[in-house]
Amino acid sequence: MILKGSQRSGGQNLAAHLLNINDNDHVRLHELRGFASRDLKGAFKEAEAVARGTKCRQYLFSLSFSPPSSESVTVEQFEEAIGRAETKLGLDGQPRAIVFHEKEGRRHAHCVWSRIDAQTMTARQMSFFKTKLSGLSRELYLEHGWKMPRGLENAAERNPVNFTLAEWQQAKRQDIDPRWLKSTLQDCWQRSDSATALNQALQERGFFLARGDRRSHVVLDHRGEVWSLPRMLGLKTKDVRDRLGDGENLGTVEDAKKQIAEKMTPALRRHVEESRADFKERDSQLKNYRAEMVRLQRKVRDTLESQHAQEWQAETRARAERLPKGLRGLLARLTGTYKKIKSQNEAEAKATSERQAVERQKLIEQHLKQRAVLREREQELRQQQAERLSALRSDIGRYLTMGRSEPPRRDRGESRRKSEGRADRSASTSLKLTR
Repeated sequence: MILKGSQRSGGQNLAAHLLNINDNDHVRLHELRGFASRDLKGAFKEAEAVARGTKCRQYLFSLSFSPPSSESVTVEQFEEAIGRAETKLGLDGQPRAIVFHEKEGRRHAHCVWSRIDAQTMTARQMSFFKTKLSGLSRELYLEHGWKMPRGLENAAERNPVNFTLAEWQQAKRQDIDPRWLKSTLQDCWQRSDSATALNQALQERGFFLARGDRRSHVVLDHRGEVWSLPRMLGLKTKDVRDRLGDGENLGTVEDAKKQIAEKMTPALRRHVEESRADFKERDSQLKNYRAEMVRLQRKVRDTLESQHAQEWQAETRARAERLPKGLRGLLARLTGTYKKIKSQNEAEAKATSERQAVERQKLIEQHLKQRAVLREREQELRQQQAERLSALRSDIGRYLTMGRSEPPRRDRGESRRKSEGRADRSASTSLKLTR
């Protein structure tokens, strides 16, 4: 499992985020331990109230558990991982809340602990928690036989195409896959040893190199969106300047935008917009399918929860009626019959709880499989859109290359024949003058 943790305050905002059903297909509050309140917001209010008796500001520790999307993980396996994380982090016995989320065909869990020890009124220290969680994550991958991400195998082998949230949002606005964008720019950089070579390599892929206002070198795509070259390459500005110079010979961003406007043909603009319109229409259809699927799944789960609640109440009443009362109850206690009936009731209650948990888990797995099919279609659509836009960018690069290419040179044979023809005409003219 991928484990991501953070110390934080703002319990009410965190509770609202964890219970948000707009960004998740399904949300389930699984456990509240060590709180008097039976709802998440009330529990976090308790944690905040206790923290006010200390100097601790980040009184909560939030940890997410994300297994591989292709694996089916039971509630018990999640609980085991949460317990091991609790021990490693030194949060044993602290009040905690567990929430399950299902989104895009994947199931993950969130666990939030109160860091404040009510006995000593001090906060539990969270030293080196990232290192501890990374080690536990590797252990979980190895124990379950899951394919481990390269970043967990060796910290030095992290994917160099990783990107920040700001880069992702900027690329998302432009319908550009930021992983493809970074990979493309890094490929052009590796194949170039000067600003001229880099500019040529970029234009072949539909990009322009320019001089930024505050950044020495920037890259523009065919729509005029500006990207910081050092940031996209993962290099320092000084390293980029050492290879490309200070950028004084480059045009400004405005010059590059004018050049793009001249080079970008209306036909290619129309193709790009048509591709985006087609993608939005098909993506909207899939979103509607997903919304309807989620609505039906929630209805089925609510029905099952209601059925379980009714069964539990009916069986609880039946078990309570078995226990003798009054004088019969006193005699039953003396003879040991009361204890036997109580043990039987406890065993039946445990069996009912386990049966309902199995039924709930089966339904969840069934819904995850249904959602996974739709998720595959969504991924295929996005992959097709990325490939289509990539092909259009290659076309743009070819047009840019054609626009700056030199006129074709004549071959040597043709030049020789024309030269001989000029010599013959010159000789003929000389003879006429001599006569």
